Amino acid sequence: MTDHDDASAAQTDVSEAQIAVHWREEDYYQPPAGFAAQANAGDPAIFGRFAEDKFPGCFTEYADLLTWDERWSTVLDTSTPPFWKWFVGGKLNASYNCVDRHAQSDAEKTAIIWVPELESDEHEHISYGELLRRVNEFAAVLRDYCGLGAGDRVTLHMPMVPDLPVTMLACARLGIIHSQVFGGFSGNACGTRIADSGSRVLITMDGYYRAGDLIDHKVKADEALDEALRQGQEVDKVLVWRRHAGQYASQTPMAPGRDFFVDELLAEHQGAKVEPVSMPAEAPLFLMYTSGTTGRPKGAQHSTGGYLSYVAGTSKYYQDLHPDDVYWCMADIGWITGHSYIVYGPLALGTTTVIYEGVPNYPDAGRPWRVAEQLGVNIFHTSPTSIRMLRKVGPEEPRKYNYHFKTMTTVGEPIEPEVWRWYYTEVGKGEAAITDTWWQTETGGFLGSTLPGLQPMKPGSCGPGALGIYPVIYDEDGEVVPPGSGRAGNICIRNPWPGIMETIWGQPERFIDVYYRKYNRDQESTDWRDWPYFAGDGALQAADGYIRILGRVDDVINVAGHRLGTKELESAALTVDEIAEAAAVPVMDDIRGRIVEMYVSLKPGVAPQGMEAKVSRAIEVEIGKIARPKNVWIVADMPKTRSGKIMRRVIASVSNFTDVGDVTTLANPEVVDKIRRQVQSTKVAKGEQPRELTEAEKEEIAKYGNAE
Repeated sequence: MTDHDDASAAQTDVSEAQIAVHWREEDYYQPPAGFAAQANAGDPAIFGRFAEDKFPGCFTEYADLLTWDERWSTVLDTSTPPFWKWFVGGKLNASYNCVDRHAQSDAEKTAIIWVPELESDEHEHISYGELLRRVNEFAAVLRDYCGLGAGDRVTLHMPMVPDLPVTMLACARLGIIHSQVFGGFSGNACGTRIADSGSRVLITMDGYYRAGDLIDHKVKADEALDEALRQGQEVDKVLVWRRHAGQYASQTPMAPGRDFFVDELLAEHQGAKVEPVSMPAEAPLFLMYTSGTTGRPKGAQHSTGGYLSYVAGTSKYYQDLHPDDVYWCMADIGWITGHSYIVYGPLALGTTTVIYEGVPNYPDAGRPWRVAEQLGVNIFHTSPTSIRMLRKVGPEEPRKYNYHFKTMTTVGEPIEPEVWRWYYTEVGKGEAAITDTWWQTETGGFLGSTLPGLQPMKPGSCGPGALGIYPVIYDEDGEVVPPGSGRAGNICIRNPWPGIMETIWGQPERFIDVYYRKYNRDQESTDWRDWPYFAGDGALQAADGYIRILGRVDDVINVAGHRLGTKELESAALTVDEIAEAAAVPVMDDIRGRIVEMYVSLKPGVAPQGMEAKVSRAIEVEIGKIARPKNVWIVADMPKTRSGKIMRRVIASVSNFTDVGDVTTLANPEVVDKIRRQVQSTKVAKGEQPRELTEAEKEEIAKYGNAE
């Protein structure tokens, strides 16, 4: 790349998809031989079975993992694109597939191991037989007490407790569409989703543990109902699970005639049996709302047959789940990862799935590895955010514990090569295959990854398209960006797949506009080839077909006409060994359009002296002088969401002297003022005058890092 230091570079004609890419290609890591020998996908013939000339019939291999009440007559109905229908004519029940059939074959087998946050509390082992009893009894409450049935919507606002999958599976048993809202979201956010889905019942919990404290959660229910009512939706009943039997963890009064303790209702339905309702394959199973920054939320509507088939198949082949495995996905069921790869995928396969209540580093950074040792976990699944955090606070903790993983998944965002290597070497002890996955709320399951027993891993790249997924990278004009060209573009999927959402709940036109309009070749066509799915992510494909995700197409920083991916900047900073976390933000500049500022936090015990220069030098070496940050800010901690995501819009606002917006829902709102004082006072002292932003620039900053 040529460095441009003059103003004319800002006028460089670069298309929106041309994101400057500077990550070097990494070496391959081969799957461990011991793992490959036992892998579910160990025969290369599987690639032929899922080749494009076998589409769409290849996905019957996934559907055949389930028990169907009636077999489908049509694998894929494309008559009303892009509203694809999978396994049409088929009927099944998701609850039966995840619970009953395993309880019938081995009722004593452990389905769920629940790990409370407090280490003094005992783990709870729930067998498939016990899970069936609980699901039946709560389904009876929903049907007989609440009067709910197939097609009704119910909003769940629950933390990581076993009552959450019980509630989901009880809904699925009756064909009720559940909409789980992440427990860390505010009451108002929950209320908006209640209103959008038209739910008349809210299921919540009185409290849960977070960082050692018992949090009052029921207080959010009243806020949610007020907001829902303001938007025109009235809620009839609020069902409240209790964290401790016979105790109430909230200071909020129970509203007579509206709020009911679930344990009291269950007492009236002990031993109840509820026959699973046979649902059409295309019947909605659940709604999962994406975390949009403005406007009406998008309720991704997922089907019963297609979705359950896809998460079962990808769990089997990519997570390598066997019935005797102990599998721990350290995510939250409030996100799609938890739906697909804590609840529905693992339970459909009859595996033991671990649910953990609290934060990964409570009471210390060794907690995940102690849990893994105690439970005999052999498959681990978490996010780069958690990996970076654990690397920061306990880089040598994993080696203290005697656990052994055969596979480790990473999900949710691209993982920097330096962090990947720590995950592989320290957490995996060099024994585990890493499944680096790319996918989205809307896609239901994995879209890009390596098959862990057959394909080598490459740090920084998720891998090729998953089985039966045919990715392509287009430029802004719809032309294919060839693999190995060194140019980035917009990653799309050329074909439908069973896990894809059916529509946006109540917003079919928005569904088309957001995901299909951009690259649709013929609006009248019923040929799936004319309807590529636009993921909204920038990506690069190497000559070997491996894909590197660069983040959202609008999460890039255009410096003098060069569009620098946020992830590449942060990855460069993380090559400095002392750096634990890094976040790149844009600062408006009259000459270059945008300039980069970096925020970094250090590993424990590291002195800050000289770190700014080290980070700048690393970025200059890894990327080039064009990407050299104007400032590097060393901060004690980054502002983060309750799920651990760095809120880049907040620090971008600080750097640009503009309003940080609402920070009350952050996990650590107190750090924002500290960062603001540090950064802005230093800038003023250096003579940097705040620049008056245009409305468009303010909107860009407000959306930065929060793209859907």
